[in-house]
Amino acid sequence: MRVVSSLLKRVVYPSLARAGVFRRSAANGLSIVTYHGVLPQGYRASDPVLDGSLVTAAAFRRQLRLLRARYNVISPETMLAWCEGKGELPPRAVLVTCDDGLVNVVTDMLPILQEEQVPCLFLVIGLSANDTACMLWYEELYLMLETAAEAPFSIELDGVEVFGKIGEKWQRDTLYRDLRRILVTCDKETCNRFLNAVRAKLRLCDQFAFQRMADPIAYRRFGLLGPSDLQKLLAAGMSIGAHTLSHPMLSQLPEDHAWFEITESRKRLEQTLGCPVWAFAFPFGGIDAVSARELRLAQRAGYKAAFLNFGGGFGANLPRFALPRVHVTGDMTLAEFEAHVSGFHRSLRKQLGREEPSPLAKVA
Repeated sequence: MRVVSSLLKRVVYPSLARAGVFRRSAANGLSIVTYHGVLPQGYRASDPVLDGSLVTAAAFRRQLRLLRARYNVISPETMLAWCEGKGELPPRAVLVTCDDGLVNVVTDMLPILQEEQVPCLFLVIGLSANDTACMLWYEELYLMLETAAEAPFSIELDGVEVFGKIGEKWQRDTLYRDLRRILVTCDKETCNRFLNAVRAKLRLCDQFAFQRMADPIAYRRFGLLGPSDLQKLLAAGMSIGAHTLSHPMLSQLPEDHAWFEITESRKRLEQTLGCPVWAFAFPFGGIDAVSARELRLAQRAGYKAAFLNFGGGFGANLPRFALPRVHVTGDMTLAEFEAHVSGFHRSLRKQLGREEPSPLAKVA
């Protein structure tokens, strides 16, 4: 499949794009794309696990220009009106969104959006309503394991044991995956306790995250937005939605914890912003991260729409609380990007029997 994917990316899709196949085949409707940030100028991306979801500034600009030239980019306000049944979408409408709320969306992404006159819906975690600088828990975990000295590793917390070795990169990556698999199932307090225990085990400073972000470039790459940054986005004409309080995998949490993450993030953001927060994005957003239960919770919480992280492109079904999106990655070529936006890529996967199931079909 890797050979086939490479052939599609490097040969087939560029040929189809040059021939105009994608824009001619795109159905009317709505295509939603989502980013996770722009690599800051001066930052050197070294690992696809860590940086694969961020795009370069040049690629981001090319993608926005393609969307403006060939499709109808809509504002989040137009999207909201459509969700409420108060307006129609233009033909081949595209909504641009961005998840997580890293500092680089203000420093490196926002200027490009303004120059290209493209509005964006930023879906940020509730911790951005705090004045304390912080980073995403799973990025901090990765950086801790990357930094730690070589040694055997074992840890137990709440009856859960993890063993491994901090040595070669593959060993660190394996340990990271094992630890992350546990932490995605934890609420915010348990996750923090686990991170503290890992930090102590690795003999790292309690202020590890703050030390790593002392460098301005590292801060733009890993830091999360604060209240003043959120106000900058609003002042620039952008919109803000919620992405839970601390970025857990909601489907793995007890219902009361999932409900708290979904509702508390909105509450804190609205208090900080002084305006309604109507949109929600499920963390991780894949089929394993969202079940029918989470869709019901987002609707009950009062959101107008909720977004997945897969299945997007024109022609996709558009359930209001399971809206599919095109997840843009750093290794995506421009032709591949349009293949996803146009719905061609999803249609091809369906024909090959590789279409991902909908969380609507899952049992809560």
